[in-house]
Amino acid sequence: MLSLDEKVGQMMMVGFDGARPPAHILAWLASGRIGGIYLFSRNIETPAQVKDLADECRAAAKHPILVGIDQEGGLVARLRQGFSESPGAMALGASGDAKLAEDVAFMLGTELAALGINWNFAPVADIAHQPDNPSVSTRSIGSEARLVSRMVAAQIKGLQRAGVAATVKHFPGLGNTVIDTHDDQAAVTGPLDYLYRHDLAPFRAAIRADVACVMLTHVKYEALDAELPATLSPRLVNGLLRTELGYQGAVCTDCMEMKAITRSFGAGESAALAVLAGVDMPLFSHTRRQQKAAYDAVLAAARSGRIPEARIDQSVARICQLKNRYRLDNQPALGVVASDAHQALALRAARAGTVMVKRGETLPLDGNSGRIVCIEFAARRISDAVDAAKRGRFSTLLSERLPHVDCHTINPRLPRVVARPRLQQLTSNADTVILLTRNAHTQPAQLKLARRVIDHAERSILICARNPYDAGKLPGADTAICSNGDSEPSLAAAVAAVCGDFVPTGQLTVDIA
Repeated sequence: MLSLDEKVGQMMMVGFDGARPPAHILAWLASGRIGGIYLFSRNIETPAQVKDLADECRAAAKHPILVGIDQEGGLVARLRQGFSESPGAMALGASGDAKLAEDVAFMLGTELAALGINWNFAPVADIAHQPDNPSVSTRSIGSEARLVSRMVAAQIKGLQRAGVAATVKHFPGLGNTVIDTHDDQAAVTGPLDYLYRHDLAPFRAAIRADVACVMLTHVKYEALDAELPATLSPRLVNGLLRTELGYQGAVCTDCMEMKAITRSFGAGESAALAVLAGVDMPLFSHTRRQQKAAYDAVLAAARSGRIPEARIDQSVARICQLKNRYRLDNQPALGVVASDAHQALALRAARAGTVMVKRGETLPLDGNSGRIVCIEFAARRISDAVDAAKRGRFSTLLSERLPHVDCHTINPRLPRVVARPRLQQLTSNADTVILLTRNAHTQPAQLKLARRVIDHAERSILICARNPYDAGKLPGADTAICSNGDSEPSLAAAVAAVCGDFVPTGQLTVDIA
């Protein structure tokens, strides 16, 4: 029988710094004051280290715990070097192959289970409405609700078949805004007919697929609740999600330390409001002080009667059911992590999700293609949600295949008086220029430089390594290929396409016109 203190503790999911759990986390686990942890890149070194971290937390815990992570694949993957990277959601969508999406999710889930991680914050069900959305990007499968629904259900099936709880996000849809909730409050205004017809469809599919958990977004939907973001809104959680859509499983928030919440609410009050709205697990990613404030506030509200204990009991029952269902009783051996079979599957999926938007006479490239120059634009931060690109990784992979290619990585934020002469010098005598862009459509400086390169190149090959919208903004390229993400297998697939190993058959899932 849990005390009230422990009941509230089971609702608290927290993050921390370091490759080992700090003393206060172990103490909180031992007293039942937190119900789980979730990991970021800052916690990751090697597969063995991650497993040891999870094992140490479980050994310290008074009650069973959840160990969570964002391992979507593509742009958002906390496990990279030494683990299996996978193409992201838009690449899977471009493949059109739901069975392949399920297999990739099962692969990721198998590796998570081997590491002792039983809760994945994936898949993303957001529809790609806005090309300028900074946090969705190629994390979205695409703009068509039926395709998104089919692929989301497949990914849930794959993850949960591997023994890992899937979390569909970001309810009720993050795609129709251009504001990143990491940075500020975002709002969707006007009638919500479109939301009901389109954005909710993938979440309905996820519920039919028996998804283990739903994550809420911090976006405000003014037609449903003019005051509160979805995370804190009874109308969105108990009303729309639980009553209208009939979902009875676990519900968590996006990180409560994002500025969309912290600029209007303190940690304690936001946690209490989330629980009152029907949330089971408010997530606090970073700060011990805010994690303590959240626990103290929810406990005080429960003791005072502001939050009825019956409301706490509902959440604890759902959390216990989640933990029992995903206990990792048959944990795979650590040797499955980054296995040859997993690497091969990831590359096959990346190739299937590569799109040839335009094919000129430049392909394939080989040792007889004359002087080839590769210009790779480095990634700049677009959202705290999205991982940084490996600097020059495409160039490295291309050089391994075609050693004679002259490869350069350019910072798109260089002053034009520096960047233009540099690019002109690099490309002036080239027979073919390979130009790799990353979200140039949202970065005027990069877009201007890219246009200049293409205009002056004798022959050009454009690789759109993140959003495919770049291809629509740079129509002058002789050849245009969209990798739909720049994870390792997607970049390797782009290199293989340039070298003629295969002809991409993927289909765009967004309108790039």
